[in-house]
Amino acid sequence: MIANEIQTSAKDPAYGWVMVFAVFILSALAFGTLGTISVFLKPLSAEFGWTRGETSLGYTVISFSSAIFGILWGYIADKYGTRYFGFVAAIAMAASLFALSGQQSIYQFYGLYFLFGAFGNAMVTSPLFANVGFWFTYKPGLALGVTASGGAVGQGVVPYLCAISLEQYGWQTTYVISAVVYFCIAFPIAFLIKESPLREVARNNPEVEVRDFPLSEREVIIWISMAIIFCCNCMAVPIVHLVPLLTDNGRTLDEATTVLTLLMFSGAFGRIVGGKLGDTIGALPGYILMSAGQTISVLWFPYFQSDLSLYLLAIVFGFTYSGVMSSILVCTRNMVSARYSGRAMSITSFFGWIGMGTGGVVGGLLFDATGNYDWSFSYAAGVGVINLIILGLFFVRIRTQGALSPVTA
Repeated sequence: MIANEIQTSAKDPAYGWVMVFAVFILSALAFGTLGTISVFLKPLSAEFGWTRGETSLGYTVISFSSAIFGILWGYIADKYGTRYFGFVAAIAMAASLFALSGQQSIYQFYGLYFLFGAFGNAMVTSPLFANVGFWFTYKPGLALGVTASGGAVGQGVVPYLCAISLEQYGWQTTYVISAVVYFCIAFPIAFLIKESPLREVARNNPEVEVRDFPLSEREVIIWISMAIIFCCNCMAVPIVHLVPLLTDNGRTLDEATTVLTLLMFSGAFGRIVGGKLGDTIGALPGYILMSAGQTISVLWFPYFQSDLSLYLLAIVFGFTYSGVMSSILVCTRNMVSARYSGRAMSITSFFGWIGMGTGGVVGGLLFDATGNYDWSFSYAAGVGVINLIILGLFFVRIRTQGALSPVTA
């Protein structure tokens, strides 16, 4: 009864947009640090004599720790809510970055990025995205798209600012500055986090929630998880290796990070559009469309040399890869129940982070083996094709189980 009243009210709660703002900022900080690994890669390799494969493994470590601990936080979010997640994450992110300024070995590097992923990134992404999604009944896709665009903005702004700081002050001071800024932004924002009324009702009164989807929640999660491994493998290669690729080709660090920034800002728009597509043509068709664009465009980064061609390619890839990410969130939001959404998004994110971590390190290992990035980006396109095949089979499976409208599917 209470759940039905919430779902049929005249409009969604206005506070939902406050949650969109809060999670936008927190995810921007979290994803921004992942993007900075591309900027720190060559300076740290030069400082300590690490190979690019070893250094890019830091991206894999943060991805895997986010994956593993994300499932834990998803279960806790579904059982107790997400009220204090922002506070823990603010402290963990700032402390990890500060400690990185004094690192002396590759194992410290991995360990501190592990902590950032486990207690920072994992807490402010999937569990909070699930919370945001159920603040909205009528246009969850748009709300999730705007929220997810924070990650793209963070991956554009934070690496660019870190690159400026690196050239001015070096990598150690840059980590210290990042730590201070992160804490000053994230800790106050954490006070804004509240649990959605719909998730509160579903958690306390599970019998009142009605779910209308032809596949079981378990099967939905299996399909999305299988696809996300490969689509995230695809997107991770340019995220981690685009800046090194461009500087290898003679561009300055500033020029290379400008391309990355353009890619990420295009991605911010792509995440909004990807979410909106979930409200119009359907979350899964939107996922397929954006995945196709990502797969086609990623192959060409090693071969485009002119500024104009690189800028255009960065815009296309950034738009489509980011549209993929918001489409995944909308798929999960629309296909599972509110009381299961924290776990569902965390489980699918687990496989996404596995894919991201694998793509990042495989890109570095292929460079170490061949001396260039041609095979790294070819690998990205290949796994993107596998993702499209899985999504096509998922679409057929849904259609054979029930006559759904495009928006539902």
